[in-house]
Amino acid sequence: MRLGVLDIGSNTGHLLVVDAHGGAAPLPAFSHKEPLRLAEHLDADGAVDQSGVDALTKFVADALVVAGDKGCEEMLGFATSAVRDATNSDEVLEHVREQTGVDIEVLPGEDEARLTFLAVRRWFGWSSGRLAVFDIGGGSLEIAVGSDEAPDVAQSLPLGAGRLSRDWLQGADEDAVRRLRLKIRADLARDAGSILRPGRPDHAVATSKTFRSLARICGAAPSGDGPLVRRVLPHGELIGLIPAIFAMSAEELSYLPGVSASRAHQVVAGALVADAVMDIFDLPELEICPWALREGIILERLDQISVRSGRRPGGPITVASLSR
Repeated sequence: MRLGVLDIGSNTGHLLVVDAHGGAAPLPAFSHKEPLRLAEHLDADGAVDQSGVDALTKFVADALVVAGDKGCEEMLGFATSAVRDATNSDEVLEHVREQTGVDIEVLPGEDEARLTFLAVRRWFGWSSGRLAVFDIGGGSLEIAVGSDEAPDVAQSLPLGAGRLSRDWLQGADEDAVRRLRLKIRADLARDAGSILRPGRPDHAVATSKTFRSLARICGAAPSGDGPLVRRVLPHGELIGLIPAIFAMSAEELSYLPGVSASRAHQVVAGALVADAVMDIFDLPELEICPWALREGIILERLDQISVRSGRRPGGPITVASLSR
């Protein structure tokens, strides 16, 4: 079947059209995205401002047209931390529903971590043993660890690159960067015991645009080389590059390999989070997985369909039908 996966992230709205069949890897057929930067469209009260609401509504309406044009039977719509944490979340989603007819499901942070973990487990398989998965989004950092398809630990922390850049690094000096570095490490260390207590992971993995960009800066292969090329983010390389990254302007950062102009201002915060993750959890490197939350959503949906045919278990997912 052909599915449209509508991902309302803290940085970007992304419609991914895939051909999905039980027992096969989802095959991307088309991609439509727009930079929304919702994490930076929050007012002093924590509400998404009107310009953010308008941009989101337009993107969803456009995505609905694209999904229909590309032959999607269903669209799975979900939103992550920027909408989840907004004080006017219900009003924003109701406005989108009234204007477009699309229901957007807000994923709890733990579900975001769980579904990302599922995608990574399916990509790397059982030979990876105990997996630790890290995902830096615009609004939050997701961490999941476990030996099965469902993680033993699934956490979501408010350490997204967009959120931290907005709250800590607007016109920041070196002292602000130092304070942010300490905050990130304190927040990570607070619950680190639940991850470290069972022992070191056999395989440490990172997903998300932020980690991919940092890996690319550190010499990983470009996306044009395909998803099967092994890519890693070495901690030693990142530590060596951090002083240079701190000294660059957003414009200079945008010229680095793997960094887009719309996300360049988030590179410093993302580097601080990645450095802290590898330091706190004593990880010499993180392997980059090309699958993440969107693929987890698709895989769980396929599992759900298989349940109805009596083949395998799966969890619930909210589906917005294109015929609404």
